[in-house]
Amino acid sequence: MARKRKTDGRTPRRALWLRTLIAITACGVAVGGLAAYRTFSDDTATERPVTTEEASRLALSRLNLYQASPVAVTLTATEGGGVVVRVKGVVDYRTHRAVGSYQVTGASGSSGTSGPATGQLDHGLIVWDTGGLGLAPAPKGDNSPAWQQAEHIPRSGWSARSYTTDPLDAGLQLLVGLGADRPDNPLLLAQSGARWLGRDRVDGRSYDRFAGPRAQGAVPSAGPDGGRSPLTYWVDGDGGLRRVTMRMPGLGTPTTLEFSGRDGRAKLPEEPWATS
Repeated sequence: MARKRKTDGRTPRRALWLRTLIAITACGVAVGGLAAYRTFSDDTATERPVTTEEASRLALSRLNLYQASPVAVTLTATEGGGVVVRVKGVVDYRTHRAVGSYQVTGASGSSGTSGPATGQLDHGLIVWDTGGLGLAPAPKGDNSPAWQQAEHIPRSGWSARSYTTDPLDAGLQLLVGLGADRPDNPLLLAQSGARWLGRDRVDGRSYDRFAGPRAQGAVPSAGPDGGRSPLTYWVDGDGGLRRVTMRMPGLGTPTTLEFSGRDGRAKLPEEPWATS
């Protein structure tokens, strides 16, 4: 994780893409009501614009995250070169603060004739908010949850920095900003290109898969994805958000955000938030 201290050398185009992407998640205004959930047959299912009811559920998903705080989350980001970063933690959407543990895996050198071995390259604790993130070594022999471990690390023990446009940083920034204290505007979501992509089962539960609204100015049918949003959401019949994936330019594997529901035990520490 030491290499992630870099903050320069990023192209203006990619930085603009990231800022636009984060803005997409905050396009809503307060609206009321939710249509009753209806089921659709998948026998002849094809991608299509969202219905009014589907837009209403998608619009509620960010509010439901906010109300469920603190929420258990898992982020998986592919950094290129076979390096994968996985963060497991909790996010409090009322304060826009999060804490967890991270693990970096990837090629760790030669293992004889079988080629490079895959193993753990780095691990530790991570805190993040809307302004940036901080890293610290995990206390040895401490198997308590990351939020408890973080309480015992002084402010001076954290290495803090602002966000870059790397996949991990983009995922963390998106993750901490997803919850909102009001629903999005379902009409605006529908008008901005949100689409129903299909239905999947995750851990035995049915979820509709939606492409999010397009960035302002994006032209439908332009590019290999038809101008579709880089964000995909898995939403259940009550507007509960289970998963979000984010495609980034130049990377074949999207960053994945998984939501496991409320973690009522978690209490986020106050000390580490020195991320500016």
